[in-house]
Amino acid sequence: MNSIGYFTLVAGLIGGLAMFLYGMSVMSAALTKISGGKLESILVKVTSNAFFAYLFGVIVTAVVQSSSASTVMVVGLVNSGIMTLTQAVNVILGANLGTTFTAWLLSLNAISSDNFFINLLKPMSFTPFLALTGIALLMFSKSDKKKNIGTALLGFAVLMFGMDMMSDAVSPLKDVAEFRSLLMTFSNPVIGLFVGIFFTMVIQSSAGTIGVVQALSKTVEISYATAIPVVIGAEVGTCITAILSSLGANKNGKRTALMHLYFNIIKASTFMIVFYSLNAVFHYAFMNTQAGMVGIASIHTLVNLIGTPLMLPFSGLLVKLALKSIPIDKEELERGSKEIAILDERFLSNPPFALEQCRQAVNDMANFAEKSLSLAIGLMNNYDEKKAEQVVDYEDRIDRYEDRLGSYLVKINASELGVGESRLLTILLHSISDFERISDHAFNIMQVYHDMNEKKQQFSDKAVAELTVFSEAVTEIVRLAFGAFREQNLVLAREVEPLEEVIDGLHMEVKRRHVRRLRKGKCTVELGFSLSDIGTDYERIADHCSNLALSLLAANEDYFDTHEYLEMLKAEKDSNFERDVEIYENKYRLPLLKKGMDEDEISPSFAMEHPFISSAMLTQSEAVADENAGEKKKKKKKKKKNKDK
Repeated sequence: MNSIGYFTLVAGLIGGLAMFLYGMSVMSAALTKISGGKLESILVKVTSNAFFAYLFGVIVTAVVQSSSASTVMVVGLVNSGIMTLTQAVNVILGANLGTTFTAWLLSLNAISSDNFFINLLKPMSFTPFLALTGIALLMFSKSDKKKNIGTALLGFAVLMFGMDMMSDAVSPLKDVAEFRSLLMTFSNPVIGLFVGIFFTMVIQSSAGTIGVVQALSKTVEISYATAIPVVIGAEVGTCITAILSSLGANKNGKRTALMHLYFNIIKASTFMIVFYSLNAVFHYAFMNTQAGMVGIASIHTLVNLIGTPLMLPFSGLLVKLALKSIPIDKEELERGSKEIAILDERFLSNPPFALEQCRQAVNDMANFAEKSLSLAIGLMNNYDEKKAEQVVDYEDRIDRYEDRLGSYLVKINASELGVGESRLLTILLHSISDFERISDHAFNIMQVYHDMNEKKQQFSDKAVAELTVFSEAVTEIVRLAFGAFREQNLVLAREVEPLEEVIDGLHMEVKRRHVRRLRKGKCTVELGFSLSDIGTDYERIADHCSNLALSLLAANEDYFDTHEYLEMLKAEKDSNFERDVEIYENKYRLPLLKKGMDEDEISPSFAMEHPFISSAMLTQSEAVADENAGEKKKKKKKKKKNKDK
């Protein structure tokens, strides 16, 4: 061969390898998207049983067509604390067997027959039609799922064309004596093993290395003596992907990658020692015969079919080895509970699953906010320093959640998302700030009671009774809004806004009553400010609950302006909005004032000491009361007209 011939050969080989690896990457990514994060979610649930974890590891890897992809996914799950090392090790064992499916798929290219129907089983016979179907689905389908199927079909087609291109490129080498001599050197177990390891480390795919060997075997004679050590080396080399992925992970993530490495080293070294020791004694006759594509796939499968089930009962040893290599220290134990680990960067390669992790993290955020508010409200009747400290801790946690979730969701938004996924992402982005603000208001309420406790102050019985009703209404709106968010329940979401209006009214009435108590000299100005602060926090909490419900309702109907949607919701003729307002007004009525009591009586001393409160504040509160009364009259007239009609 001349220099032009060698250049053409190398260019064809590199181009074919590039197409092969790109096709595999595209197909794997599309298959992962088709699963919609469900495989990972199921994986988390079944890993409590060692056998099911192993079996599911086989299935997941066969589906996504990459042991590297599934192992990186497991590293992420362990790093996030979703899966333990003991659960992960069995999935890794299964992944090693699952990856052999790719070699068998590629070996179908070895089919050769004069029979038309048998020849149709050969991938290159039907790959062009798969490519055409994939293009049609991508160009004309509006469904995200169908587009992902189209992408997977195109990825498979590119993979197969790449493999065919490699086979055609190297076909002239079968007559080159130097190349045959080079292949003979690979039959040396040590050389072949390291060639397999280093080539796989470069391309980061054991299936890619085995695919190249299969492509060569289609046109060049490759013996079992050459193929076996290269295939075994590829098993070890593929660990580089998980190791690189674990560099930014926590210690558990690194331990998971090490378990993968240790298993493949133990498997490869045991096989090489036992196999070649026996070969030295019995001199296997098949070693110098041509392996072929099917033979190479058989080697790959046989090694894993024997090695992985045998290791399954001793998988705990891999966990111990990993823990010995990276021991648990005190700092790790203390830090573990404070990390938001489920938002692992590795999940970003699978946006549906990453979004599901975000939804879980926001649910945790909601739980913390709800607990924080409950603790803060409970301080009114019984101040407890430990509970107050818990409120502070929750508020700090939620702040970290908001920061982490905000940046993580922005990264997910950069990915291609389906309609449903975009809707969920919008809801999550809107909700995290509301949950964070609710925790801030819970903190403010706690601070009011903390200051009152230090000053030995207490609200009057009337103020406590009014605040109790107010607190119950706020607790219910939080329960409704948070429940609607957790369950994505639109029915619950519609109940939030009527209660929010009632809470606004309660806030005004509580302030009005307090101003009247101030006028009578039955309450201090300082306690008045405390009560006003709590009322404001309650009202703002209700506003944020309204935001949560409205963002859920608006996103479901593809509205972008929640205020516009709110006006539309109130204006709907068939809406039960006003009826619900009336129900909540009856449910959360403040205690009745005593009959015969002159509410406008002002203590002379109070009037002289606080002329501003006795006049301006009262005027403002009475104006608000008059305005509320006018609104109620308008509603009654409107109802009467509707009845007359």
